[in-house]
Amino acid sequence: MIKKALILGVTGQDGSYISELLLKKKYKVYGLVRKSATGNLKNINHLIENKKIFERSFFIERGDLNDHASIRNLILKVKPDEIYNFADQDHVGWSFSVPIYSFTTTAQSVINILEIIRSFNKKIKYFQPFSSNMFGDSKSLKQDEKTTFNPQSIYALSKVSAFYICNLYKQVHNLKIYGAIFYNHESPRRTDSYVTQKIVKHVCEIYYGKRKYLELGDISVKIDWGYAKEYVENAWKIMQQKKPDYFIIATGEVHSVKDFMIKCFKYVNLDWKKYLKINRKFFRPTKTSTLIGNTNKAKKVFNFKVNYKLNDLIKIMMDNELKK
Repeated sequence: MIKKALILGVTGQDGSYISELLLKKKYKVYGLVRKSATGNLKNINHLIENKKIFERSFFIERGDLNDHASIRNLILKVKPDEIYNFADQDHVGWSFSVPIYSFTTTAQSVINILEIIRSFNKKIKYFQPFSSNMFGDSKSLKQDEKTTFNPQSIYALSKVSAFYICNLYKQVHNLKIYGAIFYNHESPRRTDSYVTQKIVKHVCEIYYGKRKYLELGDISVKIDWGYAKEYVENAWKIMQQKKPDYFIIATGEVHSVKDFMIKCFKYVNLDWKKYLKINRKFFRPTKTSTLIGNTNKAKKVFNFKVNYKLNDLIKIMMDNELKK
């Protein structure tokens, strides 16, 4: 039997990487694409342009996470074995500017999806990604699956709400809901509205003489950074477990924004001190603790391990940007 997977948020970094992985595993993959004024297919164009798979094993479906009818029609049409929900408003800064939209897209939409699964087919496996931002101002040196949440942004609050929504439907309605609390995970498929890709892009532009300076906010912030492609591989592994459960996915190491920046400049043999400018407009309204993931549970249950450290991630991102 060929498995069918529905990917919500297929155009993002996580959605596009999970699509590639599932196609390699011989799934039929259906990806939800919403209307965009400027187009949002960049991360999956290589799949659309591949005539061997497009409309054969990879399909694009129109809809919107906030349009309940389109999601219901899509699930009933595809009849998926697995649903991966990588669609949300995942930018912390933006969540302060568009709080209702962020909460609706990231949390409220999950109720709709789970209600459809509950009424249509309880055998569907559902994957929900959560965020380390849920821990926010944490008192724990390292966070595990039992650490108390303390959200410090609308985005984090939305993810906490999604977590409890999933818990409710798993316990009360016995749905097959799996999840991962992902710590920051980056890739060349990020936009430069995220600090890692902004640093990579601007450093490369400085190297090529197209930009004079790199402007950043608080460079002392320390983050547990991983590689998005590796993280979604673990999402699939989680979905193959017999018992639905949640797991921390992280590297267990932290590096400051300053460390990340210095490594990028060093990669092209430039002195960062000549090009950095601190701009207070890039400081966040609230601060979180230094969040470090404890992955002992994932290591024990499905042999989780980290193959890509920060230097590997920077090499992947810098090489990709330099080729442009």
